[in-house]
Amino acid sequence: MLIVQISDIHCGPMFNNGKFRAAIEEINNLNPEAVIVTGDITENGVLSEFKIAAEEFKKLKVKKVIYISGNHDYRSTGYLLFKQFFPFSQVTDLGDAVIVVLSSARPDRDDGEVGHRQNLWLENTLNAYKDKFRIVAIHHHIIPVPDTGADQITIVDAGDVLRSLVQSNVDLVLCGHRHRPWKWEIEKMKVIHAGSVSCEKLRGFFLNSYNVIEVNGKDAKAKLKIVGGEYLDFDDITKKREFIQIPETYHGDSLARE
Repeated sequence: MLIVQISDIHCGPMFNNGKFRAAIEEINNLNPEAVIVTGDITENGVLSEFKIAAEEFKKLKVKKVIYISGNHDYRSTGYLLFKQFFPFSQVTDLGDAVIVVLSSARPDRDDGEVGHRQNLWLENTLNAYKDKFRIVAIHHHIIPVPDTGADQITIVDAGDVLRSLVQSNVDLVLCGHRHRPWKWEIEKMKVIHAGSVSCEKLRGFFLNSYNVIEVNGKDAKAKLKIVGGEYLDFDDITKKREFIQIPETYHGDSLARE
């Protein structure tokens, strides 16, 4: 089973339309079982940005698309618009795997919160899918990510969420938000962070990218796909700093000196 994660599109001033369309074409050619969009589809949560995003996503021709809201989508009462443009499905059963979505965005807040009731719902829901490969997708990161500076916008109840995920034996957690590809492992649980597929604001890894996850039974192999470029293994990204990339269009030397 092939699953693709894209994140942080940011339709608005920093949206790179060419990169997004190139990524969509690549994903269509992969023909994955599902595409998970882990939030920040828009920059400011305004109507014009939602309209542009909805038109662009019509070009995505796959079996199942799961949309998750991000903190940018909930700005400017965007939470009233999101559900109109992007239908929300909290549990998606794919046969051998199940994808459970946690909503962490809150109106006009950059930090995230899951909340006690949703956390209890998560535990009860996962308990009903013990025999499947269990994926939990959320916009905000549950663990800080390197190369992203001071971190004051994580999930405020991250400890409670982590405990529920680990005790429920979740196999894979997919996060967005920080625009930095990364991987952590806690117990037997893999936590994969996505970069940005089409935003010009990048951190640590200076190329637009998305994640391709191959699920085989109770195991999953995640790779990072550079838009218009090669695949990279997450072990290489997390262990070898030389994989930090500078865009070909960058002509200055300040980043090189860093």
